[in-house]
Amino acid sequence: MKMGTALLYDDEMTKYKLLWTDPVCKIEVPERLTVSHEALLKAGLADRCISVPVREATDADILLVHSEEYLEAVKKTPYMTLEDLMEFTLQYGDVYFHPNIYHCAKLAAGATLQLVDSVMTGKVRNGMALVRPPGHHSMRSAANGFCVFNNVAIAARYAKQKYGIKRVLIVDWDVHHGQGVQYCFEDDPSVLYFSWHRYEHQKFWPHLRDSDYDCVGKEKGAGFNVNVPWNKVGMKNSDYLSVFCHVLLPIAYEFSPDLVLVCAGFDSAIGDPEGKMCASPDVFAHLTHLLMNLAGGKLCAVLEGGYNLTSLHQSVCQTVQTLLGDPAPRPANLDGPCASALESLHCVRSAHRPYWSCLKHAADLLTSDVSTKGIELTAGGQEKQKAEEERSAESEEWSEPLKRAAPPVRTALVLPDGVVCPEGCTRFSSSADPSKVNKLRETFLKDSDDSDALTTLSSLTALVQKMEQNEICNGLALVRDVSMAMMCVVQHAEAAHLDRVLIVCVGDAAVPSQGTDDGTTLLVQFSSEESEGQKRRFHIPLCLKKGCSDVSGFTQAVLGLVLPLGYEYDPSLVLLVRSPGSGLCDGAWQQLTGLLQGLAQGHTLVLMQEGEKECVGPTASSLLGVAAASLGRLGAPLQEDVEALEGLRSRLQADWKLLQTTGPAPEPGMKTEADPAEAHQK
Repeated sequence: MKMGTALLYDDEMTKYKLLWTDPVCKIEVPERLTVSHEALLKAGLADRCISVPVREATDADILLVHSEEYLEAVKKTPYMTLEDLMEFTLQYGDVYFHPNIYHCAKLAAGATLQLVDSVMTGKVRNGMALVRPPGHHSMRSAANGFCVFNNVAIAARYAKQKYGIKRVLIVDWDVHHGQGVQYCFEDDPSVLYFSWHRYEHQKFWPHLRDSDYDCVGKEKGAGFNVNVPWNKVGMKNSDYLSVFCHVLLPIAYEFSPDLVLVCAGFDSAIGDPEGKMCASPDVFAHLTHLLMNLAGGKLCAVLEGGYNLTSLHQSVCQTVQTLLGDPAPRPANLDGPCASALESLHCVRSAHRPYWSCLKHAADLLTSDVSTKGIELTAGGQEKQKAEEERSAESEEWSEPLKRAAPPVRTALVLPDGVVCPEGCTRFSSSADPSKVNKLRETFLKDSDDSDALTTLSSLTALVQKMEQNEICNGLALVRDVSMAMMCVVQHAEAAHLDRVLIVCVGDAAVPSQGTDDGTTLLVQFSSEESEGQKRRFHIPLCLKKGCSDVSGFTQAVLGLVLPLGYEYDPSLVLLVRSPGSGLCDGAWQQLTGLLQGLAQGHTLVLMQEGEKECVGPTASSLLGVAAASLGRLGAPLQEDVEALEGLRSRLQADWKLLQTTGPAPEPGMKTEADPAEAHQK
């Protein structure tokens, strides 16, 4: 598969607007599209993408999701008078029509399908469609929430029909619940729909009981609809990443999609008048990165909401730059999820425990009547809450994301003579000055006269220095002794005053102890034996019964423990070590390598023993940004491993907030018994 990223945009989709006064709809403006595209041009990102022409969706495309009666009704709108359009609009909710909107809606759906075609045929790796009108609220026979045709739902059905794919993951990070997508697939186990959304105990639009955490799908689709309700505004980066690590990613890896579609709404970013959330635009770089190793990298992001024109274009740029393969920025302000987010996280995990092996260990709900259903406010209470939200929105300020400069060299390799350097990588060697060479000899080789080992150690320290200077993004070294090489890198990092080094060691290699007491080094080791490091905050052993040969247990540990620890620790360098005989398959190793590159601005150094020559190619491929192959549908991890991992999480979460998955007991009076699900129109 080629490494390109598609970008779909057509100025024609800006050529409709609200023609009458409507306070609800006034925020859906053509500038949403133009500022996003102009920002991509200004940043030089559009020129790096592959421009794919936009086409109109056909009637057959639209009828994959919508009724013929609805399509025929929308077809008449170009010929309506202003009065007729206003009258036509009244039968739907929070939407407006314009003589050109039918044409634009066909372009929006068609652009999404063009993106799917480009990705599924291998012309590009991934891509983004900047479209308008958005789609995720529109239902089978109804426009809704600025949406006319359901672009992503149409794309999912289209991909299944045209390319015969078995499983589609739809990730909806818009701040509103995409009820149109949910209703389309709620009984379909071939489509996993995930949505987080502002809910506030059903007080926020679209005010649906069906948007709550316990609406998990119906019949054969039970468990394939994942709703995460945000019951307070002001959610931050920590809240978003926690939900990804502890809900979305474990389920998604178990589901094993063939295609990932993102309802990319950026009203969930800071400053948005609809969302009133506090997640910074750069968090979307990380959310995108975490999805890019699913489905072999086949990812299509499609614009939905986003009504603060500044945070919108910043978030779009962060997403596209990550799709292009540039290193993600250092994560900011990760202080752990808030109590309200933890409550929602707890509820979702418990509700989906019957359906997913990865959640069999999820905690019970604390009470039998926990619900996030609607709570009526008095008129005075509603006015007070609205005033508080408006004051909060007015006070929100954030810095423009720092420029993400990709180093001139992506991947450098330190290899013994005779080992071929994979295509796309740079062979690296460097001789340090004599004093440094003598110090390396005295420290690590003592009386040995092993010039090859000395050259390798010297090259390693020089490579790390180039990474510190952002001249090289990441690297791999094939060494004679991974324990010695690991200690050499840690010693160099300590001398160079790198602020934090994360070491992830796969296997039973001897590991360095320096730095694990003062926190300058965080060591996470997958081992087959219990370790004395169990009671130390910065030395964390992950002991799995079958070592790393059980892919399900290993993946669960990576997603639920290694990633949250890594994000909260926020290292400046990731040292990934594979010791001989680890038992880890190449696919799981590549997944680990790919996921960890979201940390430390991509500065990852991989150390492997010389006997692992056959693994150089797959590892280098991951370091170059090629998505790992799918692991397939994962089964249940070993019960002993689940218990061990949960015990470790329980012990560590007092120090590491991103490991938390349960919140405090609900406050008295804040919860009521759930009513039966209200019927909805389809």
